[in-house]
Amino acid sequence: MTSMTSIELRQKYLDFFKLRNHAIIGSASLIPENDPTVLFTTAGMHPLVPYLLGGKHPAGSRLVGAQKCIRTGDIEEVGDKTHHTFFEMMGNWSLGDYFKKESINYSWEFLTDAQGLSLDKNRLAVSVFVGDEDSGFDQEAYDAWSVIFTENNLPLERIARLPKKNNWWGPAGVTGPCGPDTEIFYWVGEENKVPASFNDDNNSWVEIWNNVFMQYNKNTDAKFELLQQKNVDTGLGLERTLAALNGLDDNYQTDLFINIVHKIEELSGHKYGEDVETTRSIRIVADHLKAATFIIGDDKGIVSSNTDQGYVVRRLIRRAVRYGRQLNIQKESWTKDVAAVVINDYKEVYGELEKHQQFIFDNLDKEEEKFSRTLENGLKELDKIIQDKKELTGQDLFNLYQSFGFPVELSLEELKSRKKSSSHNYVLKADTGEFLLQGFAAEMKKHQDLSRTASAGRFKGGLADAGDETVKLHTTAHLLLAALRKVLGDNVVQKGSNITAERLRLDFSHPDKMTPEQIKQVEDLVNGAIKENYTVSCEELSLDKARQRGAMGVFNSKYGELVKVYSISHLDNYKKPNLKMAFSQEICGGPHVENTGILGNFKIQKEEASSAGVRRIKAILQS
Repeated sequence: MTSMTSIELRQKYLDFFKLRNHAIIGSASLIPENDPTVLFTTAGMHPLVPYLLGGKHPAGSRLVGAQKCIRTGDIEEVGDKTHHTFFEMMGNWSLGDYFKKESINYSWEFLTDAQGLSLDKNRLAVSVFVGDEDSGFDQEAYDAWSVIFTENNLPLERIARLPKKNNWWGPAGVTGPCGPDTEIFYWVGEENKVPASFNDDNNSWVEIWNNVFMQYNKNTDAKFELLQQKNVDTGLGLERTLAALNGLDDNYQTDLFINIVHKIEELSGHKYGEDVETTRSIRIVADHLKAATFIIGDDKGIVSSNTDQGYVVRRLIRRAVRYGRQLNIQKESWTKDVAAVVINDYKEVYGELEKHQQFIFDNLDKEEEKFSRTLENGLKELDKIIQDKKELTGQDLFNLYQSFGFPVELSLEELKSRKKSSSHNYVLKADTGEFLLQGFAAEMKKHQDLSRTASAGRFKGGLADAGDETVKLHTTAHLLLAALRKVLGDNVVQKGSNITAERLRLDFSHPDKMTPEQIKQVEDLVNGAIKENYTVSCEELSLDKARQRGAMGVFNSKYGELVKVYSISHLDNYKKPNLKMAFSQEICGGPHVENTGILGNFKIQKEEASSAGVRRIKAILQS
């Protein structure tokens, strides 16, 4: 069994594909750029959508990188050995270059050869798409694997044919590139008990790699159209692969988590592995505070709030504090102690964490203190409910959760402790806990259904659809950011955006509420730029040249790849953009209009606080 650190594995992957003519690209932000269909970057392909749809990537048609990712769908599953909210996805991409056979061969070579990971071939199994009404059986992928398995004397029963829920990826949002995939599994059970066939229900088969063959684009009518450019998007999960390499069946025992686990042990006085509930609680605290640290510490740092990404941050921190309470952590302001370990472990790879360290600590402290007050108020309200009612309902607990952010698990825990220590007159039978949980779940489902209905309109469309109105507003966002910097100063940087076909929303750093005069100045500057009929041009530059040019953007890559810089300026006498006099220059993936004259009249509808030190503008274009 190969023993390897996370640093070594990450670099080995990059080096392997660099030798095969893949350009190394840095991780994009965890906060998607101008994509309203998702809250976070969920996969390595997410920042590459414009190029998967046919745009030319500055670094070429073969790419490799490590991408920071957040997935919130698994939050309730965190606590086992393999699920995480934050994780890193190693990926190699072909943008209309090689396809299924070459991709599968590269994967096998990296996993089994000495140049790669030298994994035991007999512990590997794969799955391919069985086919449905959208796309037929993936014969090409099956044939490629059949050749490899036959050459290596492996049973063909380990090539499973599975449905869309197993072997289809995407799109990352409501619409976008997608297609069948092939997944690669590694046996983490006993070496002499590797089954002859693959069984998806056997937890000893752990998925470590996913090769997505992007043949389709899902459009706004939920139809699957064949892409002119066939792409490959692969993802090798760093955490799971690292565990497999080191002979571990628990990701939290790898160097990506073990120091965090030790810090939680130190704070709580409990030991990882001492019992099932303690182990689960330590995993949840470790996972959630790591994820919160990365989201707050991103260059587009998001802090706790009641909406969108901020709500996820709040939920992660509060859930971590809740389980820290269960572990009997007594120290005040302890979450930053865990964050300090995360920052130290990752500072060589993701320097933005160390750069934003104090910002991370301050925001963790604020949310921890706020939640402590929430718990105090919630406990008082729980006592009131107990005094007023003989029998509680799931709705009572949901109201506590909804109004006070009081976790249902804590409600049940407090009910049990009060029943033991006092003569309260409410009824708590043996099955009451399950009964209350069922009632709470029913109320939560009603609330979620209402939320989905309300969100449907919000998430419809967006930059991922690349419609004309959305593209216009995307270009306008560049003008708005430039105008804000001219009026408010160079301290203004973009902190996030959300663009639909109807309006744009821009979050930016600024400590104070804008005055009516400042808002009018910004509107006039943007409308003036529109009337000037500026040309929108694009150049591919190195990060250093883009920085020297004064282009706005996040300079967080260490690999020196080319980036696209969009400039909005007048043409000079030689029919080239006058970049020295540009109104705006930004690093961006596009798309944009060709000139500003077609945009219409710009109007700011609202200027408000988004979070501490961050303001938000909502604006429209009027015809």
